[in-house]
Amino acid sequence: MSKFENKIDFLVIASVKNANPNGDPLNGNRPRTDYDGFGEISDVCIKRKIRNRMQDLGNPIFVQSDDRCQDGFKSLSERASSKLKGIKDRTEYEKKACEEWLDVRTFGQVFAFKSMDVSGGSAGVRGPVTIHQAESISPVEIQSMQITKSVNGEPADKKGSDTMGMKHFVKFGLYKIKGSINVQLAEKTGFSEEDANTVKECLRTLFLNDASSARPDGSMEVVKVFWWKHNCKDGQYSSGKVHDLVKINVINEDAKDISDYEIKVDELPGLALEEIDGI
Repeated sequence: MSKFENKIDFLVIASVKNANPNGDPLNGNRPRTDYDGFGEISDVCIKRKIRNRMQDLGNPIFVQSDDRCQDGFKSLSERASSKLKGIKDRTEYEKKACEEWLDVRTFGQVFAFKSMDVSGGSAGVRGPVTIHQAESISPVEIQSMQITKSVNGEPADKKGSDTMGMKHFVKFGLYKIKGSINVQLAEKTGFSEEDANTVKECLRTLFLNDASSARPDGSMEVVKVFWWKHNCKDGQYSSGKVHDLVKINVINEDAKDISDYEIKVDELPGLALEEIDGI
């Protein structure tokens, strides 16, 4: 595999229409927003989607969701024991975990299971790929719909009364997802150039096979991926300065579609940019 040698910064623009991109369990599963009404998607949610896409592309993943479990293990400790049992040296344990699972060498992982043979009972990998929580370009309008259930959930002599509930969704929102790939940490985990290309493809197809009642097919789409490749390990410019190259202006304050936004990209001398359309 090719060695990863150049720092990467990336930014994804994603649209949300009549969908709940990331519900807040502490707020009735309403779409996440800040105090000013701007939409948010947690970095954990985004990483989950990237892991799912990694699986779809045939890569072994350590943190598998229950509904996508491919190896039959019911917990992370069982999965770790299946591949890492008997390894007592912490460095060797971490190295083997990175070799085995793509998401470990990408995002890192804390291993702290009772079944571990490592002295101290824990090990940790710090991954080279960091993801910011996504934020919408402008405040989002959240709508709520009352729903009912007309079927009994449990046996009963009489038909139970309809159960009332609420379904929440963002009418329309345009979100920015920022991230970077660190060369020094990539060298430690074995993250390769091929792995970086896999992450790029996962971002391009982020919402593929992600449909649900809260996110109907086509309601969330990747509009564009901006992928900057520096000419050195540490980067020619700071990540903040690179991410700020993308300027998004609202043309219509009552934005209902991507056409209501204007997207411009500035340049920095010597910084290579690849613009990729989403699917």
